[in-house]
Amino acid sequence: MCTSALWLMCVSVLFGTSLSCFQCFVDVQDSLRLCWGHILTEHNIRNVDACFRKLDRIFNNHEEVIEAGRVGEGYEKQLKEILNAEILPMTEEFDKKLNNDTVYEERLQTAADNFIAAASKLPRGETCLWMFPSMCISFVHPSGFQSAGAVYNCITCQYDACEFPLDCPVKEIKTTENSRSRVWCDVPFRLPSDIEVIWRFAEEVKTQQVDQFKEVTAGVDRLYSIPSTSLQHQGTYQCEIYSGQRSIVRLYYYLTVTPQVVAGHTELQEIFDLSLLPGGQLLPAPGGPPHSLLLLLHPSPLLLTACLTALLLLLFLSLGALFWSSALEQASQADEETDGDEDLGF
Repeated sequence: MCTSALWLMCVSVLFGTSLSCFQCFVDVQDSLRLCWGHILTEHNIRNVDACFRKLDRIFNNHEEVIEAGRVGEGYEKQLKEILNAEILPMTEEFDKKLNNDTVYEERLQTAADNFIAAASKLPRGETCLWMFPSMCISFVHPSGFQSAGAVYNCITCQYDACEFPLDCPVKEIKTTENSRSRVWCDVPFRLPSDIEVIWRFAEEVKTQQVDQFKEVTAGVDRLYSIPSTSLQHQGTYQCEIYSGQRSIVRLYYYLTVTPQVVAGHTELQEIFDLSLLPGGQLLPAPGGPPHSLLLLLHPSPLLLTACLTALLLLLFLSLGALFWSSALEQASQADEETDGDEDLGF
């Protein structure tokens, strides 16, 4: 059994290889005061070492205690307050007093259960990006830093930051010429409030080579918008998000732009190919009227234009003939009146 002069060394040996929320937040001196009067009931002797082993079993090697302590960044103070609220009153009660090991077992287990219940209600850390394999393939190096994913680790008494692949695979985006295009720099986790977003562009090529990109915008906007896409916009767009001086993630999007004429021609060709029979005749609808009747029921724009033009021409010709006939009739009447005047001697 450890003497009073060696208590600190004993605690270090007993807890040195496995820490817990207990060791993270309860001072060594308070642990010594707590275990000072621990009595082994079977032998009726005081044994501090056995008390430390009991603490190790109930707190250090208790998975539920460790999991309850995995809180989000900034909540370790609340963890300490919860645990001290359970342990310190017990320390004051047991200090310099003898208590059987069965009493220690019951009281410490109750303290652990109360800690689990209270600590589990604290906010958890965000889920790491590696939980989303569809977004990023697992690369070994380099790695980005996701501060929002940091969680407190009662084994190390530190926050474990979530590291994930910095470069994600290239995502394909297709659009047509003269259309509006939007590219979102979106990630499935919460970002810090002080982010900076830099958009870069590598014209015509599909690449992740950093030296091939040129910076196009920098700011906080995670949306890159092209009002009217042209062939010059085809290429790879890189979005890199920073927090402070630390790069969080780089996303890549390859934009393919199809010329509008080619797109229209392709659609018409597909429709025409589907409409033709093997002999080159138009394919009527199943059970529908013959082709000649289809043209009457569903005339093409060209046929409608020709019909309208012919009608307008016929209308103009009719009006012209009517006008010409009326003019001739008026001229004939004028000649007859002139001849009548001459006969009467006027």
